[in-house]
Amino acid sequence: MEVKFKKPFTKKFDQLPKKLQAIVSSRVELFISNPLHLQLNNHALKGKYRGFRSINITGDWRAIFRETGNYQLVTFETIGTHNQLYR
Repeated sequence: MEVKFKKPFTKKFDQLPKKLQAIVSSRVELFISNPLHLQLNNHALKGKYRGFRSINITGDWRAIFRETGNYQLVTFETIGTHNQLYR
């Protein structure tokens, strides 16, 4: 699996507290080892994010990504709280 990070994702990641950055990093590692792990709640999105998928980082934080070729290429697009992303 090739993983890429778009600028909006990395910009928001860099602004997060170090503790949350560590959680995001561990979730991304879990995702790379098993993208369908139940803890991630990997699911397709609707509406303005149609064609994208989301994984849970914490109870409120989500990472939005696009996958191509049955997870051969994954591009993380953005990260944020549920309210920030889905309003």
